[in-house]
Amino acid sequence: MATRKIVRIDEEKCNGCGLCIPNCAEGAIQIVDGKAKLITDKFCDGLGACLGHCPEDAITIIEREAEEFDEKAVEVHLHKKHEVPSQLHPQPQPKPQPEFTGCPSSRVLQFQIPKPIETDPATPSVSMLSQWPIQLKLVPVNAPYFQDADLLVAADCVPFAYPDFHQDFLRGKALVVGCPKLDDIHLYKEKLTAIFKANSIKSVTVPFMEVPCCFGLVKATEDAIEASGKDIPFKKVKIGIRGDTKPEEHAGTTQRPRTFAHSH
Repeated sequence: MATRKIVRIDEEKCNGCGLCIPNCAEGAIQIVDGKAKLITDKFCDGLGACLGHCPEDAITIIEREAEEFDEKAVEVHLHKKHEVPSQLHPQPQPKPQPEFTGCPSSRVLQFQIPKPIETDPATPSVSMLSQWPIQLKLVPVNAPYFQDADLLVAADCVPFAYPDFHQDFLRGKALVVGCPKLDDIHLYKEKLTAIFKANSIKSVTVPFMEVPCCFGLVKATEDAIEASGKDIPFKKVKIGIRGDTKPEEHAGTTQRPRTFAHSH
């Protein structure tokens, strides 16, 4: 063994979300007893591709005595995971990506939304949700559904208070949700800033509840847009606890793109 760089996972910080797993090309991380764990030192190359995908900052790169990285052992490991049939003279193949083995709540999914059709009023409504996950702490910064998206940043309570949330807000948008009272609002700002920087967001809409604490989500989003250095069209909509929209910030009123140097 030699001293080298290798991944360290802080089990106290790890919440078992599994976002690190699909970003480790060597398949060196698995969820065991609700925590991410390094299977064996020889599967970890120490490059840290998994670092930026941990919402809890539970993964770091350290230097310690560890078994040398073994690329051949990794190939065998990935071969077994994907049950690739053996061949006497296999042709060179791209290194397969490890399958997602983390918490199902964190697996990135996209859905096809049916085209609207005229139906009987008694027919059940169709969900306009086009992706998963939706919780702001769980969504990957570089999720494919953020590219060229109209982003909806919704307070947790809004879909329960506003009866036509899917049709009036969610249709055609990527979604993230959060509660500024119960969660870390600074983490929200940092995560949103990273999303705005990494993707071509076309517009941002923030429906929030009329209770004072909920405005924190609006402020975090505004600050994140400014911190990203981008000029993104922004709209906020205040929702009453009885499901009405407030006249001064009605859903139909869209603000012009902000020019931050003159916005205050």
